Amino acid sequence: MQWYVSENLLSCVNTLILRGTDILDFSTFGYMDLESQRPLIADAIYRMYSNTKIVTSIAAMQLFERGKFTLDTALADIIPAFADMRVLRSDAKEATDAVSAREPIRMRHLLSHSAGLSYGFIEPGSVIDRAYIAAKINALGSEEPTLEELCDKLAHQPLAYEPGTQWRYSFATDVVARVVEVLSGKRFDQYLQDHIFNPLGMSDTGFHVPPEKMGRFVSMYAPVDLFDPMKPGMNRAEDPVTGPYSRPRRMLSGGGGLVSTVADYLTFIRMVVNGGIWNGARIVKSETLALMRTNQLAPGVQVAFPMWAMPGTVFGLGFALKADVTDAEPALSRDEYHWGGMAGTHSWMAPHANLTGMCMTQRMPGFWHPFSHEFKSFAYGLARNF
Repeated sequence: MQWYVSENLLSCVNTLILRGTDILDFSTFGYMDLESQRPLIADAIYRMYSNTKIVTSIAAMQLFERGKFTLDTALADIIPAFADMRVLRSDAKEATDAVSAREPIRMRHLLSHSAGLSYGFIEPGSVIDRAYIAAKINALGSEEPTLEELCDKLAHQPLAYEPGTQWRYSFATDVVARVVEVLSGKRFDQYLQDHIFNPLGMSDTGFHVPPEKMGRFVSMYAPVDLFDPMKPGMNRAEDPVTGPYSRPRRMLSGGGGLVSTVADYLTFIRMVVNGGIWNGARIVKSETLALMRTNQLAPGVQVAFPMWAMPGTVFGLGFALKADVTDAEPALSRDEYHWGGMAGTHSWMAPHANLTGMCMTQRMPGFWHPFSHEFKSFAYGLARNF
């Protein structure tokens, strides 16, 4: 991992390996920022981006346990704006080329990214993403709607496909966050604080960085060439002090809004690995976690990105699942459950190997970058010695 820092491919990276819930190794490399070259500190604060999705999914499944919804509950029964959705025709050229949906969006569709929603930036030339861009619905834009406002906008757009028939990365988990608000009667940030962060003692996790913690906030960098992940060179992508995380957010993004530390996220992951309980705090039942690790996609449907190949990967309720392994992957990696963030915060849990890995950087984009694959390969190899 030091090589990636030395070659100016990453400004920093930390790595952590668990056997069960025991730490085998924790290491830090690189700098809080390249300009001062202040060494990366152990309690640095990171933009977690889509690692937030796992937290949001756990929050929703708490409400599932309390009987607030079933996996087959129609989203429109919770948020009426999503009634009478329309679906793009297969040959659609414009967003108006749509017909009435045959099936409603159900909660299992939201939690598995098979609802037919989109993100507005992954395929900007597609009909669905052009419609999102025209409506100013874009996860990478400067607009900051509330969760309620975002859902109102999403409900007025067509679906990319019939719910439950395909997989597409999307705002679905942000809609899940709004579901949590509606069913709990609490703002999403307050719900997380009351039901996950406080019980687990996650004191550095939230939707912004307060002034007294700003010195621990890692700087973000972008590569000089977005299309060549191994070309050296990075430019500052966001100023921590004046950036969007320096103040409370209107958009409490359940899909990508959290900041956190290694220690806090480790506590959360230990709870997951330990069957839903950690330090005496029961967050979810072990049976609920088992359900979350069950494929929810239709037969033959797999996770697919236009820019990243993820072979043998399906999706449960908030987790990607390694259903099949390639010849280049360890056999014990089958049934891994995982996800990561766009800026390079990865976590994966391998039940057959009793192994968990976490690695974090702040490189945009840094998801599915070679450094994370190399870390996983080393982790599996080193773990055989323990």
